Amino acid sequence: MQTGQAAKLVRRWVRQFWRGVREWCGDAAYERYLRSKARLDSSEQTLTAEEFYVEQVNRRFSRPNRCC
Repeated sequence: MQTGQAAKLVRRWVRQFWRGVREWCGDAAYERYLRSKARLDSSEQTLTAEEFYVEQVNRRFSRPNRCC
């Protein structure tokens, strides 16, 4: 394997790893929302990143928490 091919393989692996980390921690949620919105082609207005974040926080903390 040549050095250029090895470097390309490492870059690809790092990119995939980073994408996985962003998905796992929820950092890529807005990008996923935009892709879904484009695919569905709905007539609703697309939320900005700030509006999306507020919506997510409201959704997460508006439900009763029955942990205790």
